Amino acid sequence: MAIVQMTGGQAIVSALVEHGVDTVFGIPGTHNLEIYRHLAKLGVRHVNTRHEQGAGYAADGYARTTGRVGVAVVTTGPAVLNASTALAQSWSDSVPVLLISPGMPLRHPALGNGLLHEARDQQAALAAVGAASLRVTSVEEIPTAVAQAFALMLGGRPRPVHLEVPLDVLAEVAEITEAAQGGFMVPLVLPRSVPDACVVAAAVERLVDAERPVVLVGGGAKGAADELREFVELLGAAVVTTTNGKGVLPEDHPLALGAGIHLPAVRALVEDADVVVAIGTELAPADLWYGPLPLAGKLVRIDVDPVALITNARPDVAVVGDAAVVLVSLTRVLKGPDVATDAGAAAGTKGGSEREAVIARSRERKQADARAEGAEWLGIVDALESCLPRDIIVSADNAMACYYGAVTNLATYTPGSFLFPTGFGTLGYGLPAAIGAKVGNPDRPVLAMLGDGGVMFTVQELAAAADLGLALPVVVIDNSGYGEIRNEMLDRDDPVHAVTFGGTDFAALGRSMGCHGRTITDAAELASAVVAALAEDRPTVIHLLMSPDPTHSATERDDA
Repeated sequence: MAIVQMTGGQAIVSALVEHGVDTVFGIPGTHNLEIYRHLAKLGVRHVNTRHEQGAGYAADGYARTTGRVGVAVVTTGPAVLNASTALAQSWSDSVPVLLISPGMPLRHPALGNGLLHEARDQQAALAAVGAASLRVTSVEEIPTAVAQAFALMLGGRPRPVHLEVPLDVLAEVAEITEAAQGGFMVPLVLPRSVPDACVVAAAVERLVDAERPVVLVGGGAKGAADELREFVELLGAAVVTTTNGKGVLPEDHPLALGAGIHLPAVRALVEDADVVVAIGTELAPADLWYGPLPLAGKLVRIDVDPVALITNARPDVAVVGDAAVVLVSLTRVLKGPDVATDAGAAAGTKGGSEREAVIARSRERKQADARAEGAEWLGIVDALESCLPRDIIVSADNAMACYYGAVTNLATYTPGSFLFPTGFGTLGYGLPAAIGAKVGNPDRPVLAMLGDGGVMFTVQELAAAADLGLALPVVVIDNSGYGEIRNEMLDRDDPVHAVTFGGTDFAALGRSMGCHGRTITDAAELASAVVAALAEDRPTVIHLLMSPDPTHSATERDDA
């Protein structure tokens, strides 16, 4: 076994490389330069964002679309706190992001002394929004801490982790002993969680005689697309997804109803079902909007997280395990000689063509609900639907056109191809997440879909995208302010104020940062603009000006 001398910064980068990391997002600062010193030397690509929150969102988008850990490197104090919102979003949506930062020195005074970037308790702040904040106390500990962080992020339900290395430890030189297998810490091979055989049998007992099965799919099933397809085709089950589950079953599959478990037609479908299988979903208020679904007495729930299994809805059968492993187990038993199922020769599903016809009618009702809910945005969504390639990745911000329009009306066909800040509901997510997605998937088309309010939270990342030369359409839908909050004020009969603004020329702003820019005033122009942008040598800001309801601005002026 070899003994190698290295600094703390070198130990961090070496440990990341051993865990397969080849890309990090971040911003260099006075306190993290010892990490930056070794990135290029050890073959790690650095993507320079313009704000630490952007680095966190980019790492999140990278992770959601590649299935790998996204890594962000920032400096101390204000930088890591800037990134904390992004880390909280990754926690909310179960995304494995590793945020690395320096911390105060080992012997820093307990009450502080005014050192640059000093925060009262940086580690506690980050521990409050992620799965953990790990602080090392020696160079020798770094390989173990990185391995622990990966175990926490990937062992079971994915979660983000913060790793803090004190300033003096980053610069300190120590001897690291190479492991017998090579490297300094051999990455763990984490087994997939296997369900209990008795619980699988109990679930099969519920499923085998089901005549009207429904499957609800969340983001926890993204790694089980093939297994899900075989399972639902065997059952002949209607499939509805959450926002994070979009595309796990292609939305043009005969059994797919698409996303939107909050819609009235889905509630009616669930109410009529004799068994409902929920896979990798929290069944959370952020997904359901109008209250819990009628699931009592018929819920089979599958989740790798045992706490999630008993939260928001009480299952009749609770199956703890990795979604893919559980679905393989259920399918194997359902196909076995001891279980008789009607395969439906015409359609290859239980119940055959008659069941597919019932599901088709449910799909029509669900889509009618979706189009009614998103009516204001259908011109935009339909224009995108007409031009986007099948393998598109759409990175959406928390904008009305996205959650009323695109979530339920814009079809996706692969897991992790629709990015949205679901649980934490941040603004400013869509643009940097699109950058992370494109960096991680350079051969796939990516589109950012944003509102004029939310884009301003991270608009500086246009410069980062331009520097990278990304062929990224950035669609900014401008309804002159915070439309959702404006509507809520009107619904409450409150004075309307602080929500209406305008006058920003986003196309010109994009050009000022090195992007192409184009302004359009009709959604009918959007398709051609997006097609052209996908073929460009850099990002294109497509500023879609919508005509605001004149009563909005007038009301605000009257109440100002």
